Amino acid sequence: MAFFKEDLMKVKAFIFDVDGVLSTECVTIDSDGELLRTANTKDGFAIQYAVKKGYPVAIITGGTSNAIETRYRGLGVKDIYMTSKDKIADFEDFLSKYNIAEDNIMYMGDDLPDYEVMQRVGVPTCPKNAVVQIKEISSYISDMDGGCAAVRDVIEQVLRAHGNWFATDTKIQSI
Repeated sequence: MAFFKEDLMKVKAFIFDVDGVLSTECVTIDSDGELLRTANTKDGFAIQYAVKKGYPVAIITGGTSNAIETRYRGLGVKDIYMTSKDKIADFEDFLSKYNIAEDNIMYMGDDLPDYEVMQRVGVPTCPKNAVVQIKEISSYISDMDGGCAAVRDVIEQVLRAHGNWFATDTKIQSI
C-alpha cells in the first residue's frame, strides 16, 4: 500500500460493488422476500460529486433491487450492472463504453466475487471489513467498514489528489 497516493493520480473512473461496499454486509428480508439494504449518505454525496466532476461511476453487483437502481440513478450513476453473473464481462463493457484503460479504474470490492476484477484494475481497494483474500490484493484498505463511508473515503482521496474536491465551481446539493 506504500504507493497508494501515487496510484490516485491515475484514477479516471470508479466501480463499486453493493453488498458489503455501498451497503453493510447485513441485509434484512421483508415479507415479500425483497432484500433491504442500507445506503450511506456520505457515500451518496461523494458518488454524486464525482459524477458532477466528470468521473464515470459504475455499480457491478450480483444482487438485484429496484431501490438500488433508483438510489444510484438518482445520484447520476448511468452504468448499473445488476444480477451480474460475470463481473469481468460487465467490467469490460464499462471499459469499452468509456474507452478507459484498466489501469485507470479504481474498484472497491469486499468479497470473492470481486477478486477477478480487482486483479485487473489499476487501483483495487476495499473496506476494512473485507475478506482476507480481497485485502491481500488491495492497494488500499479503508479505515471504514462497507456501508459506513468507505466509498466516500476513496472518492474523496482521488478527487483531492486531482484538485477536484470541494471546488467552488460545483453546485452542491443535499441527497
